[in-house]
Amino acid sequence: MSNTVAATSVQETPYTTANPGVVTELSRIDRSMRGAAIFFLISSVLWLLIGSALAIIAALKAHTPDFLGAYETLTFGRVRSAHLNAMVFGWSNNAIFAVGLWMMARLCRNEVRHHGMLYIAGALWNIATTIGIAGILLGHSTSIEWLEMPKNVTPVLALSYALIGAWGILAFRFRRGEHVYVSQWYILAALFWFPWLYTIAQMMIVWFPARGTVQAITNWWFAHNVLGLWFTPMALAAAYYFIPKVLGKPIHSYYLSVLGFWSLALFYNWAGVHHLIGGPIPVWLISAGIVASVMMVIPVIVTAINHHMTVVGSFGAVWRSPTLRFIVFGAISYTAVSLIGSAMALRSVNVVTHFTHFTVGHAHHGVYAFFTMIMFGSIYFMMPRLLYREWPSATLIRVHFWCCALGIGIMVVGLHVGGWIQGMMMNNPDIAFIDTVIATVPWLYSRSVSGLLLTIGHIAFALNFFWMIFPRRSASAAGPTLLDGKEVSA
Repeated sequence: MSNTVAATSVQETPYTTANPGVVTELSRIDRSMRGAAIFFLISSVLWLLIGSALAIIAALKAHTPDFLGAYETLTFGRVRSAHLNAMVFGWSNNAIFAVGLWMMARLCRNEVRHHGMLYIAGALWNIATTIGIAGILLGHSTSIEWLEMPKNVTPVLALSYALIGAWGILAFRFRRGEHVYVSQWYILAALFWFPWLYTIAQMMIVWFPARGTVQAITNWWFAHNVLGLWFTPMALAAAYYFIPKVLGKPIHSYYLSVLGFWSLALFYNWAGVHHLIGGPIPVWLISAGIVASVMMVIPVIVTAINHHMTVVGSFGAVWRSPTLRFIVFGAISYTAVSLIGSAMALRSVNVVTHFTHFTVGHAHHGVYAFFTMIMFGSIYFMMPRLLYREWPSATLIRVHFWCCALGIGIMVVGLHVGGWIQGMMMNNPDIAFIDTVIATVPWLYSRSVSGLLLTIGHIAFALNFFWMIFPRRSASAAGPTLLDGKEVSA
């Protein structure tokens, strides 16, 4: 049972997998969600491949500026921004829509209705994202980080999200049963937080720009909170759902999950401002951001304890499960990246890491090692239940995991170490700036190596994914993965 409210709640629940009636009910829900979920997942995988190609170009140009230098549309600034938006609005949001709405349907115990809303929303979202990224490559970027797409696509994205958010809220409103599970808290909160963040940022920076440093404050408030109040709750919702689900035992502590949720909601909203330490903004605002960043230790430690204690005694099952292999990797990364982020908010640390590759490595640590790895694990669980067939290749799953785990590990370590050295050299007035630039080049090569490994992993994942959707022969019977909550090792 996923998200069971307490260790003592061993009585039959709507998700007790030993009950054949529950398995039948979940199968009906999965069938009703199949079309919309597959649509979003196909979109996300295609964007993952596009984003990977753009990432390799950007990584190579960071240490070899002449690479593809004859093409105006492929300058570093354009490719880097196009990569970021392809991964954020293309891969990540499509994955969130598929995984989050699928979990919501299951937890609400309702078959999916109003499919048209989801198809229309998905089509609008991906068309707008395509136009926006093309606009970036053609030189029409807004030059505002995380909001680079031309503003004419904003109303379309807003309309698309409104349809998706409305569907999620309607599903919750007409749920069966009164209990609200931990994953539902995070999903519902994120469905409200994201439009608030996106609307305020667009209005105050793009459409009706505020004056002076207020724009910088709003930009960092938005960029930081997209990760903390959109990606993070959706990934934590998945972790809280799949870890107990696959292991077949309740989450360690309901009360710790309550503390983790509300402390995240309370502190994260303030934390992004610490990136402006040293800027011309009020000191009290910076201090508030630093305090909030340090206080984020509370939800991080609480969540880590909850996940770790749930897994204790089942490490063999974690390694055998394709889903848990990715999700536990992501959960561990959440703890590490959050603690590093709290340390980076301290002035004595920030004076070294600010304006360096350390910050870039930190961003990849959160968005990829934490969020993306959890989304991969979620998809490995979802697909057999949506299509009623097994993953075609266990070898491709292993290639995917090891290439991505090693790739993101090399990137995070390389950019953190190289960024720290860069910061120390920049703070030394006796070292010429060009010497600092030269010293970072070897670490940028490691980023290119990691990008190649990640791309290999993504190609393996995409091959397995499309092979599963378009099998060589139809599977007439369900395999062991389809016994809900159980998985075949890979």
